[in-house]
Amino acid sequence: MPPKILIVEDTESLALMYQSYLIPTGVKTRIAYNGEQAMCALQEFEPDLIILDVMLPDINGLDILSSLDSDTAPQVIVLTGHGTKEMAIKAIKLGASDFLEKPIEAERFRITVNNALKLKDLKQTVKSYQTTYENGKYFDLIGSSSVMQSVYQIIKSASASKATVFITGESGTGKELCARAVHLASPRANKPFVALNCAAIPKDLIESEIFGHLKGAFTGAIANREGAAGQADGGTLFLDELCEMDINLQSKLLRFIQTGCYQQVGSEKEVKVDVRFVCATNRDPLLEVQEGRFREDLYYRLHVIPIALPPLKQRGKDVIEIADALFKKISKEEKRQYKGMSEGVKNLFLGYSWPGNVRQLENTIRNIMVLHDESYIEVDMIPALPQSSNQNQLASLHQVPQPEVIITAVDTGLHTEQATMNDTLLPFTQADIEPLWLVEKRYIEQAIQACDNNIPKAAALLDVSPSTLYRKIKSWEEMQVS
Repeated sequence: MPPKILIVEDTESLALMYQSYLIPTGVKTRIAYNGEQAMCALQEFEPDLIILDVMLPDINGLDILSSLDSDTAPQVIVLTGHGTKEMAIKAIKLGASDFLEKPIEAERFRITVNNALKLKDLKQTVKSYQTTYENGKYFDLIGSSSVMQSVYQIIKSASASKATVFITGESGTGKELCARAVHLASPRANKPFVALNCAAIPKDLIESEIFGHLKGAFTGAIANREGAAGQADGGTLFLDELCEMDINLQSKLLRFIQTGCYQQVGSEKEVKVDVRFVCATNRDPLLEVQEGRFREDLYYRLHVIPIALPPLKQRGKDVIEIADALFKKISKEEKRQYKGMSEGVKNLFLGYSWPGNVRQLENTIRNIMVLHDESYIEVDMIPALPQSSNQNQLASLHQVPQPEVIITAVDTGLHTEQATMNDTLLPFTQADIEPLWLVEKRYIEQAIQACDNNIPKAAALLDVSPSTLYRKIKSWEEMQVS
């Protein structure tokens, strides 16, 4: 996409002359003849560069310059017919990249504009490189664990290259966020990032979605359409769930990656683009190759810089950092207050395996924020979390004693040892009967003790929600107080 330049000049003949100077450069221009038009154009046109006259009929040009947001402001070249040294210094202090005094020669004008646009690209690149891992965050990726620091380092090392990045990981681990980080850390950060989910598009339409089509190319093609490849020109094309792509289309994708050229559906004309490829899958790509569902040559073409995103259960305390960030984000979306999490909530989050990874954590947090209006998150607000098959297998390996084999001699105040199948059971009489809640309490306390006082782990082995155990413990404490 060509750079956009806003010319703010009250003299029409000069404004049109400056516009004609820029025609050979191929930039896109718009003219504003006063300050009011300029302020409107800043919102609508979103220029990369402003050619700004100081003496406007309704406002001083420097007032416009001072109103620009320093973080997102376009480059500014200040023009005046009454230039002074003091005015030039003031303009530069306010953020102008250059200062030109009228009249201006065409060549000098074009060189100054070109330098300002280069400076904007350089600032954007520097800003991207400076946005490094800090306080547990790298772009939109969150987590300070060692496994994530390794991911950040790979992204940083690969950012300057055009080499293809191949991201693997379970569903919900943040593969698209990782792809965006690759894009934002690269010199292409100010160019398009186009994401395409190959699993979400019907097989007969995916070629059109990637390469585009001409009007009439197939039934329903009522107009020309630019595909993702054309939209990503100069930037990054992210192909998510790549292993879902039809084997017949993979050969066309391979040629596109090798040559940078493709044909729209219904066209014989080749289009050449400059695209960096980032791909992702939640499958084992080598297994897909062995099973004949993914081309081996395409795999080796794409598998240049691999990034393996770890599941959330392997990221330790990252889950707390991510949860805190999600609570802050979702509380704003749902117009709720959020001040923090209790230690019980943190322990619960740390003890759970999160089979759905970050996506499941986000859904859980949204559930909490929608159903509860409290600003401090407590354990009893957490919804029941489904147990994975791995947790059920773990429970079978670490079974705690069952209540029916615990025998208590109430009349003597003495407790027998745990009975086993080979032990001889004592006669059971009415005097041995205890309240059910007391048997349950002792059983749960034994389970918690067996898990080294880790309540979330005990809850997982008992196949109940941790919030259930916390509520029972609280009720027992209240009974003792009363």
